[in-house]
Amino acid sequence: MKIAAILVAILLILGLVLGGKAVSIRNELVTQRNAIEAAWAQVDVALQRRADLIPNLVETVKGFAAQERAVIQSVADARAALVSARTPAERMAANVQLDSALARLLVVLENYPQLKSNENFLRLQDELAGTENRIAVERRKYNEAVQRYNTTLELFPNNLVAALFGFARNNEYFRVEPGARTAPQVKF
Repeated sequence: MKIAAILVAILLILGLVLGGKAVSIRNELVTQRNAIEAAWAQVDVALQRRADLIPNLVETVKGFAAQERAVIQSVADARAALVSARTPAERMAANVQLDSALARLLVVLENYPQLKSNENFLRLQDELAGTENRIAVERRKYNEAVQRYNTTLELFPNNLVAALFGFARNNEYFRVEPGARTAPQVKF
């Protein structure tokens, strides 16, 4: 009888320790999932800032480069796609479209030296460059949060607890698009 009581006490203590560990792992996964959402929110803020700057930049360029309507329209369309996107995957795709449109716009701008000396344009271009840097930093932080979460999720015994509580891998990384590795051609 005494041995049975000791065995029950040991099993109870072992159950409490394992249960406590499972709760601890679950809490860590929740914390990291929330960190991903917070990192995404920061990316979203930076993308919105860029989307807000673009109409001013486009209007400034329109005054100088009326014949470049197609490029200006592609920037406006890409901005509209970014603003209307709802999910992170949609926003990432729209962001790639906007990156491409802005790259084409900057190549076109090289043909307009009077535009490059315009004070309003220079200020907008500087703000856009600063925003692009912020976006790059926030993307990196987001990718790091996703990577940290996925690593924690895959470690043993975390993977058992994750499966028990329904946590899944997050594959929504920012990736470099194949065409983004080549620099745009600038001709004078």
